[in-house]
Amino acid sequence: MTDQPTLTLNDGRTMPQLGFGTWQIDDDMAAEAVKTALDVGYRLVDTAAIYRNEEGVGAGLKGTDAVFLTTKIWNDDQGFESAKEAAQRSLDRLGRDHVDLLLIHWPCPKKDSYLETWRAMIELREAGLTRSIGVSNFRAEDLRRLKDETGVVPALNQIELHPSFQQRELRKVHEELGIATQSWSPLGQGGGMDNPAVRAIADEAGQPPSAVILRWHLQHGLAAIPKASSRAHMEANFAALGFALDESQMARIDALDTPEGRMGPDPAKFD
Repeated sequence: MTDQPTLTLNDGRTMPQLGFGTWQIDDDMAAEAVKTALDVGYRLVDTAAIYRNEEGVGAGLKGTDAVFLTTKIWNDDQGFESAKEAAQRSLDRLGRDHVDLLLIHWPCPKKDSYLETWRAMIELREAGLTRSIGVSNFRAEDLRRLKDETGVVPALNQIELHPSFQQRELRKVHEELGIATQSWSPLGQGGGMDNPAVRAIADEAGQPPSAVILRWHLQHGLAAIPKASSRAHMEANFAALGFALDESQMARIDALDTPEGRMGPDPAKFD
């Protein structure tokens, strides 16, 4: 991991800033996809119980140690005991005795179970089943409640974040609380690559549009986990590590933010 940019989490551990996401990769294709990603150079792999590909991801990682592995507790498994049981099932599917990072996938505020789930996560970390613990799609009020009720601040919040939905207010809260920001759908589900401003910058930089967007994430101190099914796309994304954007180029991408940019579910309503 030393040859790649990393972020230091609030528990002192380091994490590669650019990773490989496996959402929408079928279990029977996941092993080969993960092996290809590792061959390209990725050293962080992100999966989740709900992706139903943990067995394939685990098979793709077999025999490798220097890879940061993340998985997530799904909404139906929230609660103190059920979360611990779900974490063990994930480990069994992955063929691992621990993961590097375990996340609560969604806050599910109507269930009001994320606090007890978080208490379970703290125990899982203390037991060595995960090295770091964090959340995904949590709002500012959810993050503050975890901190206030348990004294344990999530190491990371994985949220929808791309040029048309930049989550600036939530990022300020992350900075205040010392929480790392990791972007899911960092390319705007691919749509961001067709933006004229992004394409113009790609031409200027001589880089793929996807690499331009991912470079924007990296230079803002964000982690990103783009999904790619082909080696060519994996390599195009990984090219983000090989160049830099200037201030003007960064500002042009910053200007693409829009209040209506959300593409995924609203965490306040999703259960």
